[in-house]
Amino acid sequence: MKRIAAALALSFVAGTASAQVVGEVGVDWLGNDIYIEAFKDPKVQGVTCHVSYFDRGVIDRLQKGNWFEDPSDSSIECKQTGPITISDIDLSKDGEEVFNQGISLIWKERIVNRIYDKTNDTLLYLSHSRQVQNGSAKMSLTSIPLFGQQVTWTKGKPQ
Repeated sequence: MKRIAAALALSFVAGTASAQVVGEVGVDWLGNDIYIEAFKDPKVQGVTCHVSYFDRGVIDRLQKGNWFEDPSDSSIECKQTGPITISDIDLSKDGEEVFNQGISLIWKERIVNRIYDKTNDTLLYLSHSRQVQNGSAKMSLTSIPLFGQQVTWTKGKPQ
């Protein structure tokens, strides 16, 4: 059920990356799993991110009485996987949403924002959840330092 909701959510989001499941680890006999998905940043070639998250099984959903959502927990790691070419990215403090995945029937999403830290010449990727209410402080952060790397900026490096 969760995989269907995620696919539907992704189909309505323009401009964000789509993910591919690259790993699935069973964690108990209740059908709970940890998924690992890979996605490429749509505006930064040469960067691949992996997000891991918990997917509740049917028995766990019955026991907890919450059929329609998964936990907000996630982890992210992004690495350089080729020559880096950066197109027209958002340079504001809140960055730009590069990945979005529904984790409930409605209104709860797993988000990845890319933020450019100009002072330290580093790309930051922040994985978190977004909810209408009761926002979660659960997050994960990874960075890709650009210092000393051969990076192509299609619109010129920000000064």
